[in-house]
Amino acid sequence: MKILIFAGGAGTRLWPLSRKDSPKQLKKLFNSHSTLQLAVDRVEKDFGTHNIYISTNEKYTSEVKKQLPQIPNSNIIGEPEKRDLAAAIGFNFIRLRKLGYRGPIAILWSDHLMENPKDFIEVLKKGERLILENPKRLVFVGEHPRYPENNLGWIHVGKEINDGVFEFIEWKYRPPVEDCKKMFASGNWKWNPGYFIVDIDFVLELYEKLIPKMYKTLVEIENAIGTVNENEVLQKLYPNMESLHFDNAIVEKVPAKQAVVIDANMGWSDPGTLYALKEALTEKEKENFVKGLAYTYETQDSLIINEDKEKLVATLGLSGMVIINTEDVLLVVHKERVKEITELIRDLNKNKKLIKYT
Repeated sequence: MKILIFAGGAGTRLWPLSRKDSPKQLKKLFNSHSTLQLAVDRVEKDFGTHNIYISTNEKYTSEVKKQLPQIPNSNIIGEPEKRDLAAAIGFNFIRLRKLGYRGPIAILWSDHLMENPKDFIEVLKKGERLILENPKRLVFVGEHPRYPENNLGWIHVGKEINDGVFEFIEWKYRPPVEDCKKMFASGNWKWNPGYFIVDIDFVLELYEKLIPKMYKTLVEIENAIGTVNENEVLQKLYPNMESLHFDNAIVEKVPAKQAVVIDANMGWSDPGTLYALKEALTEKEKENFVKGLAYTYETQDSLIINEDKEKLVATLGLSGMVIINTEDVLLVVHKERVKEITELIRDLNKNKKLIKYT
């Protein structure tokens, strides 16, 4: 099976740690490792580096190659421009098809954490077997929920088909807190990490049927791969493709009976906000995470990261705060409002004098 890891996002929710030119998946925050490196570490032993492909933005490819010297350069694919996930998956799939590959592909993400990687590997292998048994379906991975989190997607499952594999009914993205509590209590909903195991030909057939205009463009790019015109055609056609999300364009239009859900207990988490990052880096709720030159006095439940080696960050009497001090930006925000950072970035991008800080 091929493993396709997406590492092209800008990670604006972790600003100012994560920037347009140095996104969160490349920041070495976890024992001097980035989440991209951790994502590869989890799968390379069982699936082999030659079967791992990294999809990223062209401007990140040099750093990705630097962090992952074990991955063949030809397996690191730079997208010319951000055109959302439908274009990115389609581009990677037609490249693999041009190389002659047929069979299962796991679609994974580079910015997640996992406490039980062995369970994750078993889930991937089970997904591979399910696709080999029936290529005409989608396999979702559903993480066993640990609490009623409302900042995630949820998958509604039906009856158990066989060991740990369930019928797929529906999914919901970031439902209200009260709904999450009911879903959690029911035991019939799983967290949705966004992982899929699919068959390459089946998915490309769906592209041809559901988004024919994009598929036609992808075939033009496919025909140019391996020729002297490859880069010219790619640079010309890819940026003009429609910006569509894979879920909306493809997944939501596949009948529920053609999908199954694997129940997982991976210890999965998505440190998608600065406070979620604090939670991932600490064991206890009231514990601080401190990195860099900093001194905390009567401070609890806070994230303090100081990248300025010449300046001390000192705190007094704080609780539930996030303080990020970089070379050019100082951010101070309470944990309850970290989700609004994307709105702050949106405003900064409207200001010509401040856009450079995003």
